[in-house]
Amino acid sequence: MPDPHPRSGLGEPRGPSFFPGRPREHTEPIAPPAPAPSHTTAPQPRPTRPPRTPRPLAAAVLAAVLAGGLAGYAAGALGDDDPVPASAPAASASGDLQAVAARVLPSVVSVQTDRGQGSGFVFDERGRILTNAHVVEGSSRVSVELQDGRRLTAEVIGDDPAHDVAVLEPETSRGLRAADLATGTRPAVGDTVLAIGSPLGLSGTVTSGIVSALDRSVRLGEGSGGGQRRALQTDASINPGNSGGPLVDDEGRVIGINTAIATLDQNRGGSIGIGFAIPVDDAVEAARTIIDGG
Repeated sequence: MPDPHPRSGLGEPRGPSFFPGRPREHTEPIAPPAPAPSHTTAPQPRPTRPPRTPRPLAAAVLAAVLAGGLAGYAAGALGDDDPVPASAPAASASGDLQAVAARVLPSVVSVQTDRGQGSGFVFDERGRILTNAHVVEGSSRVSVELQDGRRLTAEVIGDDPAHDVAVLEPETSRGLRAADLATGTRPAVGDTVLAIGSPLGLSGTVTSGIVSALDRSVRLGEGSGGGQRRALQTDASINPGNSGGPLVDDEGRVIGINTAIATLDQNRGGSIGIGFAIPVDDAVEAARTIIDGG
C-alpha cells in the first residue's frame, strides 16, 4: 500500500534567498539636474550622474543561475575561509562492484566430480585451489573449469572434513591467478559482499549482499567428519553449486568460503537469504595443514 503521506526524496534545496523573475527597480532618488547656466563666469558644478540601473536581461540570467545551482549551494559554495568538513565522504573505487567481480572472476573455478559439482578458487601462487571437502568427497581426481573455458584435471591433495576444506592441485598453473585473501582482518556486520561460484552449474555467477552476522555456530560438512564450527552469515544468494566458491568484500578480497545454506524444505533446497561461509583465516589454516601433510 502506498504511503498516504509520502516524503520528498532529497528534501527542499537550501541556500541564500532570492527573488525569481525580474529584479525590483532601484528606488534611490535621482540627483536634480544642474541649474541653467548664468551669464557669470564662475565655474559651475559638474552634474551628478544618476546611479546605473541593472539591465533586466542580465539580472534575469543571474536569477536563473541561482535557481539552477541552489540545490548544491550548501555543499559546493563554501567561502574560501570556510574549512571543508572533515567528515565529508570521499569517492572510492572500492564501491564499484562491477570492477570487483571482474577482478575476482578469473580466480574462480567450477569443480566437477563423479558425484556432482561445486566451486573453488585459486588461493596461492602455485595455482592450488581451495574448495569444500563435501564437494570432492570420495574423489582423488576431479575436473576444474576455468573462466576462460579451459578444463584441467586436478588432484585432491587432501581434505579436512571437520572444517569442510579441501585442497586441489591442477595439472598446470599456467594462466591461473591467485585471489587476494583478507587474512588477518575481520569483516563487520553490514559490510558489502559478493558470492561467486557455479550455482546449479551456472559458472561465473555473481550475487551481492551483506555480512548478516559473525561467528554463527553451524554444522559444516557431511557425515561423521562434520561438526559445529563458527561461520559468517550472509544474505547474498547462495544455492547448491556455490559450495567452495569465495565470499569477497567490496575490495575483492576473499573473506570466506561459501559452504552451507539454510532452507525451509530439505527436499527443495534453495536460497532464502541465509547462507554461511567458513572464515578465510580458518580455511587457510586448514589448507596449510593439509599441504604440510598434517
